[in-house]
Amino acid sequence: MNLFALLDQTATRLPDRGAVYLGERRVCTWAQLRDRALRLAAGLGPAGSRIAIASENRPEIVELMFAAWAAECVVVPLNYKLHPREMADILADAEAAVVFASPDIAARLRGHTAVPVEVIGADGYAARLAADPVVPPRHTDPAALAWLFYTSGTTGKSKGAMLSHRNLMAMTVAHLADFDDPDEHCSLVHGAPMSHGSGLYIPPYVARGARQVVPASHGFDAEEFLDLCEHHPGAAAFLAPTMVARLVDTGRPRPANLRTIVYGGGPMYVESLRRAMTAFGPEIFVQLYGQGEAPMTITGLRRADHRLDADDAVLGSVGYPRSGVDVAVRRADGSFAGPGQIGEIVCRGDVVMAGYWKNPEATAATLADGWLHTGDLGSFDERGYLTLRDRSKDVVISGGSNIYPREVEEVLLTHPGVTEACVVGAPDPEWGEIVVAFIVGTATPEELDAHLLDRIARFKRPKRYEYIDELPKSSYGKVLKRELRARLTT
Repeated sequence: MNLFALLDQTATRLPDRGAVYLGERRVCTWAQLRDRALRLAAGLGPAGSRIAIASENRPEIVELMFAAWAAECVVVPLNYKLHPREMADILADAEAAVVFASPDIAARLRGHTAVPVEVIGADGYAARLAADPVVPPRHTDPAALAWLFYTSGTTGKSKGAMLSHRNLMAMTVAHLADFDDPDEHCSLVHGAPMSHGSGLYIPPYVARGARQVVPASHGFDAEEFLDLCEHHPGAAAFLAPTMVARLVDTGRPRPANLRTIVYGGGPMYVESLRRAMTAFGPEIFVQLYGQGEAPMTITGLRRADHRLDADDAVLGSVGYPRSGVDVAVRRADGSFAGPGQIGEIVCRGDVVMAGYWKNPEATAATLADGWLHTGDLGSFDERGYLTLRDRSKDVVISGGSNIYPREVEEVLLTHPGVTEACVVGAPDPEWGEIVVAFIVGTATPEELDAHLLDRIARFKRPKRYEYIDELPKSSYGKVLKRELRARLTT
């Protein structure tokens, strides 16, 4: 099945309903969106061509995605916050046929890439929309490549995860089965980048006829987001934990139309989650754990698990396996771990990528023994909840003992004088590594030591505290630990 069928079916059922909005203004109906996508598809080149999109959140991203699929081409979303040279590297690696870019990004990209750059909304774009529409595809191989997603590159060169129509359809079905049940009276508000999680959630909401709402600011502003949720019906959104915290910080009550917040892309600490549930009500929250290699779909903490009286172990977990996905924890020797035992999280299912683009070595290492090896460490409890410990590379080994940064971070964040915290390891001639905590807040080292010693083992306590105005984060809300480690060596 080709993902374009989701738009085709909705446009047939609901031709005159609003499909895409910029702020409060309707941009097009479902019938108009289908027509625009089919016209854009006419000039995108042969099947399999990689069509890159480099833009802040814009309404045109929706039509470009479905245009690429209508032409049986591949969407290559670019993080618009990357440096132009980084974008150019991805474009070259993907062998992109064209990159559609917003005016600002197009101006920055030119001179860095040999790939043709087309400005979204410019005269050339308008000319494409005047072409005769193509005939919708009917016989696409479900295994055909649909989405080439480049990892964020926080630990080196980005790799392109190859996601097929089947992969994204499995993601779509799992979302509708596990997390949300929208209809044509609902909305998806794109607060997070459409180049990643928010864009991947377009298919399930298009399948149900829910309108796509793009903020007029083209990004995330907490006040604007809440205003849009007041205006648009049945609002849902995918947000990074830092974005959820900003909503709570506004002090505004939950908008009556806000029905679902799916959070993920970085750790949501228990203290922050309880604060958000108290402010907005627990019944709207859903947590996902996934990777670009298994898009948005490994485990999840459902609505029913988000209770104010839930214990910390549940709220601190990432839930249990998603529909259609097998998830396990494996020890270093490859055997399966029992409850409470820590190992690498692995998964398999139709949502898992085919491999990395032009990178057979990385593919073989990541897709081994029929499982996707996530590189994340975790453990299941007796109830079946999976708790993430850390990325395997982030574990601090000090004096021969394994220390999991998230455990220390969770405790630090319960101190009223700590706004944000991130724990990393630093080389040490005596201990091998020592624990260093980067702190955003006013609590003194003496206060933090006392707070920690009341709650966790002494050997886990940071040997150093570094105070910082703000933790460096990617556009997806993940703390960039490599930048923090670099500060320790300069």
